[in-house]
Amino acid sequence: MTEQPQIIEARYVRMPLDVSDLTSIAWNKAQSVPIDRYWSGEAAPRSRQAEARILWSKTALHVRFICHQDEPLIISDKPQTEKKTMGLWDRDVCEIFIAPDPNVCERYLEFEVAPTGEWLDVAIDLTTGKRQSDWEFNSHMTTAARVEKHYVTLAMRIPWNHWIHEPQKGERWRTNLFRCVGKDPGRGYLSWQATRTPQPNFHVPQAFGWLVFS
Repeated sequence: MTEQPQIIEARYVRMPLDVSDLTSIAWNKAQSVPIDRYWSGEAAPRSRQAEARILWSKTALHVRFICHQDEPLIISDKPQTEKKTMGLWDRDVCEIFIAPDPNVCERYLEFEVAPTGEWLDVAIDLTTGKRQSDWEFNSHMTTAARVEKHYVTLAMRIPWNHWIHEPQKGERWRTNLFRCVGKDPGRGYLSWQATRTPQPNFHVPQAFGWLVFS
């Protein structure tokens, strides 16, 4: 049975957030969105669960993840943050997929952030049934990360531009949220909205929920 799409309320903040301000009181205003199931729909252990919060301002979309971290980090031993990191999805990472045109959810933008602060952005087109990835896509996103005992906090700031327009209040986009943690054979692929594919696969826009700007 297909689940009904769920809704995330992205709340407006007047003062744009600095991406490095991971504890701003503005985050208390945001809806807490649990990422607590594997892509299959099976419940994930609490030690792997995460929470996401989404805000928006006049200048950007702001996303913060707080992740339980009770296992060794899977990260690069030579991280770099000056440019996008290809293959970031093979290590510990949190992701948001966004389709600004809700009528064509098969065209969406993928944003990733790692505990090292490394990042990746890519524009995806699945309208033909075959995934086409635009690696030249440049959102000018910025990120921040903090690793503590038992927790990792990750944030991204995605500015409005011709790729991702500034929304109006009440506008509705399609979205999904993910976390990858650990390594094979026990690697965890968590999602907000389960994709329920035979093998782990996040690229299922039909499973996206809704992001509503208030």
